[in-house]
Amino acid sequence: MMRGQHPAVLALAVAAFAIGMAEFIVVGVLPAIASDLGVTQDRAGALVSGYALALAIGTPLLMLTLSRFAPRRVLTGLMALFVIGNLLAVVAQDFTSLMLGRIITAVAHGALFALGATVASRLAPEGRSGSAIALMFSGLTLAMVVGVPIGSLLGNGMGWRMPFVAILALAAIALIALWRWVPASLAAQPTGSWGEQLSALGHPVIVLTMTLTALGFGATFPLFTYISAWLTEQTGFSTAAASGLLVVFGGATLVGNLMGGRLVGAIGWRRTAAWLLVGLAAILAIIHAWGEARWLMPVWLAVWGALAFGLSPAFQSGMLAAAGQHRPRAVAFASALNISSFNIGISAGSAVGSALVAQQALEMTPLAGSGLAMLALGALWLQGRVNRSRVAEAMA
Repeated sequence: MMRGQHPAVLALAVAAFAIGMAEFIVVGVLPAIASDLGVTQDRAGALVSGYALALAIGTPLLMLTLSRFAPRRVLTGLMALFVIGNLLAVVAQDFTSLMLGRIITAVAHGALFALGATVASRLAPEGRSGSAIALMFSGLTLAMVVGVPIGSLLGNGMGWRMPFVAILALAAIALIALWRWVPASLAAQPTGSWGEQLSALGHPVIVLTMTLTALGFGATFPLFTYISAWLTEQTGFSTAAASGLLVVFGGATLVGNLMGGRLVGAIGWRRTAAWLLVGLAAILAIIHAWGEARWLMPVWLAVWGALAFGLSPAFQSGMLAAAGQHRPRAVAFASALNISSFNIGISAGSAVGSALVAQQALEMTPLAGSGLAMLALGALWLQGRVNRSRVAEAMA
């Protein structure tokens, strides 16, 4: 745990670890699921895309209602819902039941992250909110680095249901930790009517912050979606070596996430986002230009992973700041919108990569990501300009 952070933030990180495993574990055991439940692999792929869609749509809708209640009750309730969704996955005897479990899990995931980010920020010491959010997000990143590979080995060796059993155990620990450590005295933030909260969707600063998140986080995914193919076809690594290099990337994402949180505390979320976006655009352009230099690829991957995931706490801190300033009675709802924006960015970035690969242009995927990072810089500049204008109007 980061020195000086509230123990509830560690509980949120444990919850995020379980959530990260639940979201990504399906990818590692998809063939086994398809075979066991008697569906084609392309239909089984809906377990991934359907999860993302349920999260993007369900999270803001759920937070419209839940944000008015005490955070400890909501967080533990959402964790209990997460347990139910994964229990349905464990006992599912057909694809429809498994899909229902995934949808329930996804909605709980998004809402828990949205509210969890606001709770972590509120419980952090002065000037340490970015680090608190980063610590929470590190659970998700660690799940990608460690949890998913171990879960995949477990699932392919002992049956695809076993990783979900492990996730249930982690979720139970997180549920107890959240009840134990989130202060019962922590009150819900002032929340407006549905109309007041939904008005956040029409506020230009909040919309631009969502755009920034989607573009900036999505910039990684034209290439990352096809990173195994890039490493084997463009750089010439073996499949085994490519898998090892993904561990390098994963470790760098964890370091970058924590680094981003510290930078937010030191220089503010806006400057952190600006510097990291410039670096992300540059490293992706470098990978495009020198992607065949095998001996440099571990360095490129490490720098890329750190920069890409260092942006997560900056973007979420930026949304909390924007909502607190312009829609203070819709902070949790705005946080939920930004969680959706992360997933919209992943989907959009992957779609860009897929379109390029369909045109036999795999080599262009890093350049496409670099372009998205530059567009995110434009969104950041415009968001700052509109924010200053709105603040000046309010003070006039």
